[in-house]
Amino acid sequence: MIFRLLDASEIDVRVATVKDTGISLLLYKDARCDMNILDETIGSEKWQRRHYDCKGNLFCSVGILTGTGWVWKDDCGVESYTEKQKGEASDSFKRACFNWGVGRELYTAPFIWIPVNKVKIVSTGNKKTTYDRFYVEKIAYDDKRKISGLSIKNQDDKRVFIWQKEEAKK
Repeated sequence: MIFRLLDASEIDVRVATVKDTGISLLLYKDARCDMNILDETIGSEKWQRRHYDCKGNLFCSVGILTGTGWVWKDDCGVESYTEKQKGEASDSFKRACFNWGVGRELYTAPFIWIPVNKVKIVSTGNKKTTYDRFYVEKIAYDDKRKISGLSIKNQDDKRVFIWQKEEAKK
C-alpha cells in the first residue's frame, strides 16, 4: 500500500533551535493530515486506531483492513509542551502512521538553516528565541519519494529558505 506524498499545504514548520547566528527549522505533519490521507486512500471504514499503555508509554496501533484481515502497526508518542495527554496520543498516532508510510518523506528533508539576517531573534532573559512563523511554499520529490526541492517563507511572505538537491539541478 502506497500513500500519496504530502502537499506543501499539509506540512507544518517549527523552530528547532535558536542561536545568535540564526535558527534551524523542522518539518512535520499533524494528526488531521494523517486521518485525511488514510480516509482518501483506503476509506474511513477501512482503518482504525487504538491506544494502549506499555511500560508507562502511550502507544497507538493503526489497523488497516486488507484482503486477508486487519494489519496493525504501532508506535509510542511523547508528551507535548501544551496538552500533555492529547499531545502524547496525537504523537503516537502520527508515528504509527509513519510506520505505514504516511508522510515518511519528511525524514528526507534537508537541514534547514535560516541565517540571522532573515529572521528576528530576540533575547528573553539569557535565552534566545524568535516569534517569526514559517510555512512551506513549495516542495518537490524525486522518483524515490525523497524531497528534491524545498522553499520556505515567513509570515511576511518573504522567502527565507530555498534548497534543491544537487542531482535535480543538472
